[in-house]
Amino acid sequence: MPFCDSSENGTRIFYKRFGHGSTKVLLITGLAGTHDSWRPQVKGLTRAAGANVDDDAVAAVGDEGLDVRDREAQEGIEVCCFDNRGMGRSSVPTNRAEYTTSIMAKDALALLDHIGWKKAHVFGHSMGAMIACKLAAMVPDRVCSLALLNVTGGGFECLPKIDRQMISLAYRFFRAKTPEQRAIVDLETHYTKGFLDEYVGSCTRRDILYQDYVKAISSSGLQSNCGFEGQVNACWNHKMTSKELDTIRSSGFLISVVHGRYDIIAQLDHARRLAEKLQPAARMVELHGGHLVSHERPDEVILSLLELINASKSKLQPEEWSNMQEKQAGWLMIGTPLTLTNKNNGVASNLLAVYNLLGKLQLSFLYCIGFFIMGYEHMRGILKTMKPVKVAASSS
Repeated sequence: MPFCDSSENGTRIFYKRFGHGSTKVLLITGLAGTHDSWRPQVKGLTRAAGANVDDDAVAAVGDEGLDVRDREAQEGIEVCCFDNRGMGRSSVPTNRAEYTTSIMAKDALALLDHIGWKKAHVFGHSMGAMIACKLAAMVPDRVCSLALLNVTGGGFECLPKIDRQMISLAYRFFRAKTPEQRAIVDLETHYTKGFLDEYVGSCTRRDILYQDYVKAISSSGLQSNCGFEGQVNACWNHKMTSKELDTIRSSGFLISVVHGRYDIIAQLDHARRLAEKLQPAARMVELHGGHLVSHERPDEVILSLLELINASKSKLQPEEWSNMQEKQAGWLMIGTPLTLTNKNNGVASNLLAVYNLLGKLQLSFLYCIGFFIMGYEHMRGILKTMKPVKVAASSS
């Protein structure tokens, strides 16, 4: 089994490598996901997802085999994806403090060192994109390009839009005890309704994906409480400092921020705001899809990633890469207004104050929901213990 020992508290990270080539791509998965979450991208980037090149296979062919592979690996793409700590076959630390995006970025760096990659294109999804940001700020000289899929800035930006649908999903998520129950919630969380209701032959995508999800969850198992709480803690405490953002901006590599317009988990406005902060090197790519846009629109995502790789290889300048333009009215636009210039300073301050207030109110509301769910479960437990026990009558 290919494992990497991280320098962080002896954590073991499970990984897989696919394809071969001089172009290296590191894929970092999101909350509660395994390396298999990148399956469409692995297939699309390598064109031969079954060509697994792990360390055991390399050791088996010997020095002569390595020479042959090196000669043939001048073109093509080699991909490495892994299970983050707290999920899949990687270690599951029990201490919540051992889960931060910085620590998990060090896991990824240890993996790069372990497999001998000096530089790589780093692509992350959701929490994985937060980890990718930390890695890029930590060792910018190891990054060829950066792709952030369905990303937010962490903290309260991780909170979904609170509405009836989200309250229902949150309640059913915490109640899910079986792969079947979890699969139903995951589908509604990851994809748009229109996509799920499309027919493929005689079945809807929902029916097909449901079977796939149940199978995948059954094989890998539901995430442990320690792993889930730890990864949530990492997302909640994630924050990119001004210094880290400056490091990424000044490093010279190109950036793509790819997002589903109808993502109910990571809101589109937060991704736009991050893309703005990463100027002048960032390109914003909005696709018709949900949180798992990499599965809902795999061909378009793969095309975006390949464009990023090719633009990086051709040494395209950041200003030529970015698609964010300043408009005459003083707004910075990516389809909709993002930020205000000094021209409207007073209005900007008022809007920012209102935005922060709404963020705090939304956070308070989510806490209330959480306390309600925990209180409900606690009362159920008490009632179960208080339930009278039937005792058979004595025959004596």
